[in-house]
Amino acid sequence: MQQVFEAVISMLETRAIRTEADYRAALDEIERLFDAELNTPEFDRLEVLTTLVEAYEQRHYPIEAPDPIEAVLYYLESRGLSVDELEPVIGSKKLPTFCIASRR
Repeated sequence: MQQVFEAVISMLETRAIRTEADYRAALDEIERLFDAELNTPEFDRLEVLTTLVEAYEQRHYPIEAPDPIEAVLYYLESRGLSVDELEPVIGSKKLPTFCIASRR
């Protein structure tokens, strides 16, 4: 019962992440709670903290969407494929080459 009480108090103490120190502390707590079992106060706290961290990261460390052509080129390169191997997917041999060439 004491453990449940402590978990509830801990949840009530959870607050917005406003500083880098708050962010680091939340990450440390997430790491500690990472293996929490479903339907426990610890798991609930983990969910709340991950939601807060996600919101903080979106605001302070946004990740822009990649350029579509650059993303395709990266995909091909990382798998050792060539632009010609897009033909079966796109249905044209010239279109993939044209798209890639027009962006360079």
